[in-house]
Amino acid sequence: MEKLSGIIPPMTTPFTENDDIDLKLLKADTRYMIEKAKVHGLAVGGSTGEGHTLTTEELRSALEVVTKEANGRVPVIAGVIVDSTRAAIERSKAVCDLPIAALQITPVHYLFKPSDDAMYKHFKTISEEVKVPLLIYNVVPWSYCSPKLLVKIITEVPGVIGVKQSASDVKLLADLIHDLKDRGRIFTAVDALLYPSFALGAHGAIAAILTAVPELCVQLWNEVQAGNHKKAVKTHNRLLTIWNALAADNLPANTKTAMEFQGRKAGLPRPPMPPSSSVQKAAIKKALKDAGVVH
Repeated sequence: MEKLSGIIPPMTTPFTENDDIDLKLLKADTRYMIEKAKVHGLAVGGSTGEGHTLTTEELRSALEVVTKEANGRVPVIAGVIVDSTRAAIERSKAVCDLPIAALQITPVHYLFKPSDDAMYKHFKTISEEVKVPLLIYNVVPWSYCSPKLLVKIITEVPGVIGVKQSASDVKLLADLIHDLKDRGRIFTAVDALLYPSFALGAHGAIAAILTAVPELCVQLWNEVQAGNHKKAVKTHNRLLTIWNALAADNLPANTKTAMEFQGRKAGLPRPPMPPSSSVQKAAIKKALKDAGVVH
């Protein structure tokens, strides 16, 4: 469990004009993340990776490429975004023979919210069926797990080792850190507020901003771990400038645009998600320049 910490970017999935995954680009970005950006782990098939659009076969193909290129240098997390306990088990079993460190699994994301008891049973059943550690990906606004429920699941279900907390409310994150203490791993996905998340004691981050500008996020993490809060606040402000330009309903597309501006080929988003508009591209380029990431 302890090997999962620090900056774990949720990788984008590069699609071609034919709507296939460009595995060569995915391999190249894996190498970049590990060797150039010095990240502490990688997540494949999350929201930033448009995991909700991937088939099980596509997820497995992407994980095969990333885990092979990573070759044990950093842990790799697999995203599972499906709408039933059975589907989550089937997809998890389809990839759990690969060298992955954990599965990042959402609550169901369709309209109907399970009760707390049903949500507890959902993750407990998956954990019993799949012998890979689980992280709860607490991201679906209408199917949200409260801090109280998360603490109950993580402390009572042995296979559930932590949570990726994706609400924009740092109070919820603070409650989780306070109530869970050291009984599980808590990763922040509050992109705009990584600095206070780290300062409060989050074990790391899995968030789109990490994929857009991984070096800057690694820098922030290192500054906080070293107790250099004056520098960390300055880095936070640079990241906030970038995040304010990225945040939109087509966030994965905008993340790819930020990558492209830095010379990292990112491919296309998967329809019906639109690429970044001309207005968005201009704003992202300006933000990257203002933050000193590009010239």
